[in-house]
Amino acid sequence: MSLRRFFEEHPDRRYIMFGGKGGLGKTTFSAATAYWLARQGHRVLVFSVDPQASLSDIFQRDIFGRGPVEIIPNLYAQEIDADQRIRAFQDEIREKIKSMYGLDECPEEIERYMQAAAGEPAMEESAIFDAVVDIVVSAEYDYYIYDLVPLGHALYYLSMGSIYDEWINKITRLREEMAEYAQVAAIMQRSRQTEEDQILLELQDIKRRINTSSSILTDRQKTGFFFVIIPEEMAILDTIKAASLFAKYDVPLCGYIVNRVIPASLADQAIPEYLRHRLEMQRGHLERIRREFGSDVLAEIPEFERDITGLPMIERMAEAMFGA
Repeated sequence: MSLRRFFEEHPDRRYIMFGGKGGLGKTTFSAATAYWLARQGHRVLVFSVDPQASLSDIFQRDIFGRGPVEIIPNLYAQEIDADQRIRAFQDEIREKIKSMYGLDECPEEIERYMQAAAGEPAMEESAIFDAVVDIVVSAEYDYYIYDLVPLGHALYYLSMGSIYDEWINKITRLREEMAEYAQVAAIMQRSRQTEEDQILLELQDIKRRINTSSSILTDRQKTGFFFVIIPEEMAILDTIKAASLFAKYDVPLCGYIVNRVIPASLADQAIPEYLRHRLEMQRGHLERIRREFGSDVLAEIPEFERDITGLPMIERMAEAMFGA
């Protein structure tokens, strides 16, 4: 099995994720895969769920917070601006409070609370998660390529769907219980019942959106998750541990891509001893990777002589991953 063959034999896998430790090449592979799929005629969106996103650097385009930006025909890239998302959410709350209670201004104590909540450590991840829900629920593209955060944060991100779902379930049950007790009073205050129903409907809509996004992450027919690994001891150990943790979230693991492989042909040339030792070390680690992961290793990508930035280098990476 090769990476190209995997995509050819699994055309329904339209939600693609690359995971692994930070700095191994996840964003590069995400960009190159999106490029290759777009060149096959598919409409593709590659987007980052990492607050320290670098798609702008790879594509050499300012895309941060600008929504989907067309890179080439069929290929769109998006970096989510969490702060912008939080501000929009705050504005939405202000308008709802003013409308609900007939106020000209949002009360100062509510403003203070919203400002404090915006500084919470999890608020940024929550804002990005909410934006991702909007992206995938819209169903505007043939393929969605997730540029995930490093392993630990990725596990947190993948768990957020179930965390949100549990929270929404509790709030919805509470609203339903309140509605039962309020039925008699609602007959006397019809407008109040409408308000309560509106809140319940909104909660149910949030739950639907979250369930749709979360179900995609674990859909074995539509989703493909690939681990990025390099031939080094710690990277191998971390990937083995991470693979077992990801399995607990039922993430459909489809294979491993080995990055930064020094070409073995260099051993036949006059090279410095340092590089010869690196080659020998990599040979041992590659043998272990093949033993540990077997036929699930779908590609071994060579070390490039320069950074993967700009479309010509992205095309070279796409050819290394999928063939010319």
